[in-house]
Amino acid sequence: MKILIATIGTQGDVQPYIALGQALMESGNEVTICTCVHFEPFVRKYGLDYAYVNNDFIDFMHTPEGKIILGSAGSLRETLVAVAPLISKFGYFQERQMADIWAACKESDPDLILYHMKAMGAPDFAEKLGVPCMLAFWLPLNVPTTEFPAMGFPDLPLGPGYRWLTYQFIRRILIMTTGRVRKWRIQHGLSPRSPGLRMRLPDGRPIPALYGFSRHIIPPPKDWDETATVTGYWFLNEAEHLHPPGALTDFLSSGEPPIYFGFGSIFGRDPELVTQIILEAVRRTGVRAILARGWGGLESTPLAQSESVMFIEAAPHSWLFPQVSAVVHHGGCGTTSAGLLAGKPSIICPFFGDQPFWGSHIERLGVGPSPIPQKKLTVERLCHAIDVVMNDSTMRRNAAALGKRLRKENGTSNAVEFITRWMNSQ
Repeated sequence: MKILIATIGTQGDVQPYIALGQALMESGNEVTICTCVHFEPFVRKYGLDYAYVNNDFIDFMHTPEGKIILGSAGSLRETLVAVAPLISKFGYFQERQMADIWAACKESDPDLILYHMKAMGAPDFAEKLGVPCMLAFWLPLNVPTTEFPAMGFPDLPLGPGYRWLTYQFIRRILIMTTGRVRKWRIQHGLSPRSPGLRMRLPDGRPIPALYGFSRHIIPPPKDWDETATVTGYWFLNEAEHLHPPGALTDFLSSGEPPIYFGFGSIFGRDPELVTQIILEAVRRTGVRAILARGWGGLESTPLAQSESVMFIEAAPHSWLFPQVSAVVHHGGCGTTSAGLLAGKPSIICPFFGDQPFWGSHIERLGVGPSPIPQKKLTVERLCHAIDVVMNDSTMRRNAAALGKRLRKENGTSNAVEFITRWMNSQ
């Protein structure tokens, strides 16, 4: 079976699909990952085929405009003010992205399309090609339930009707903001109304939903039918490609396990200020620290490096996190799950999107303190959080026990089994 996986975003939006793609390939399938060309070497390193999408999204993140939006993302008003003048530019990006994904779909001629929510038009491309599609995602955002509201909505005491309606609201907003999907469908001889935007296949059945998070974090709702499943996380085994620098291994072995600080692909307006806050909190609390620069979320200076502080560009979380005492990060799904898998308590400092959502679950599960939004990050708040994760023995036991449960799951195998079973039933 030939499978195309379409995804757009940062490394956290690509890496889980590489893990899933590897598992599918080991089961005898041909797998192509369609994503930004920035990640082509990453995709090919793991033996998967690659299909081109432009780098518009990634390049924009690094512009002054993109940094302003990321820095404003904690405030809805400021975000709207920052985004309003750029709506036409975003529309242009969306059209180019859709054109690239559609070209990849035609070129790869898949039997099945798996897609991320941001891969706009993927269900419509599948409809045009006459092949099935399946949502493969890690946020409970698309399949309604009465047990909890959609991500981003407060769990108000308004009953099951309110929770159900939050999903309908998300779907309505999605439909209202995807006029280019309608335009594409008309141009290609399809009816203007997209069943994919309503999570439906052309014949009216639900689009299957494959959720790559753990039931130990969010139990699957009892009112989901068999077309939606929670598989467990899709973790990538990076050890076979790893050659850690000697300076890093020496630092790890030279004292107590350090705390990891890193914000991955996300950065705000003032990385220097955030770095200084972290360094001062590290000095006051007396912990050792590894600071990962990532794509620019943290910045180092020659004076910042010391016997107790080390800056790195990045390191595979699956290798590094088991060797640290705690992790401090933005709360992206991938980094959150890596910290949980390693059995380490987490301090979440969210910017936007799903990051506050995962931060709230970390707190609810008792494996980390209350999230500290980036706009409220201070030395005092960070010092308090560090003291909690280092000295709260119950929290550390909770994290270790949860990590042990997660390590018994095999999310990619569960996903492959679900995909195979569903495709055989068609």
